[in-house]
Amino acid sequence: MKKDQMLPERRTVLRISACLGVALATRLLTAGQAHTPDRAAAPSPAAGSPAAGAPASAPQRPSAYRLQPMTEGARTGPGRAAPPVRVKPILELPELGDTMVLTFDDGPDPSYTPAILSTLRQYDVRAMFMVCGEMAHDNPDLLRRIADEGHVIGNHTWSHPLMTRLTRTGIRGEMARTSDVVSATIGEAPLWYRAPYGAWNRHSFEVGAELGMEPLAWTVDSLDWTTPGTGTIVRRVVEGAGPGVVILSHDAGGDRTQSVLALRRYLPRLLDAGYRVAVPHR
Repeated sequence: MKKDQMLPERRTVLRISACLGVALATRLLTAGQAHTPDRAAAPSPAAGSPAAGAPASAPQRPSAYRLQPMTEGARTGPGRAAPPVRVKPILELPELGDTMVLTFDDGPDPSYTPAILSTLRQYDVRAMFMVCGEMAHDNPDLLRRIADEGHVIGNHTWSHPLMTRLTRTGIRGEMARTSDVVSATIGEAPLWYRAPYGAWNRHSFEVGAELGMEPLAWTVDSLDWTTPGTGTIVRRVVEGAGPGVVILSHDAGGDRTQSVLALRRYLPRLLDAGYRVAVPHR
């Protein structure tokens, strides 16, 4: 996503429980997880819930463009079974034990993504990057670097629209176009996707499955897009840490300086607390 967005309308959405038990039991961890064997395992703090908000159809100020996941009642790779059509996104991965998943939305952005990648490499940690197709198209070398360094690339649509306002054809266009760019650039299409603003509906679940992707939301929203201060972002992530927790942050869509600085502070704290940080794979 190239700039911040805000909805002209505010809507209240239900807070989603931190533990829905919808993760796949067969999901494994990729290699290259950051872990120090003699570190003691951390206690399991309660995971936070995504914050409510309301997205917009036109880009404006950065003040309130995120929304917690909400639900209403696609092409697979060779040799890979199509995923099920879900009715809710995956919010956490509890079967991963003391492992957490870091995710970054809206990039890749040459102003912030390289610094995030450098910090992850410093601690030998892998993360998930939910990319917007237009950003991936404009920054192919950066997209290749993300893949080459072992991170998972997910689909965050082409232009970051509110998908609940699109037709099924419009949703498919946003998601398929992004998958095609990712596939053409790194040689494989995304296996995960995330709805902008966390706004999911039946058509988005159907199209995602048709394209061979699982819907991944988040357990803890760092709310870094509000630029609340580096210390506040760090506190939200550390306090929300727990087994199988998925953290939402951003590497594009506005000034992400605080997001970059916060990662440098909370990542070693998580590792020192005994957490492993890695990515799921299918």
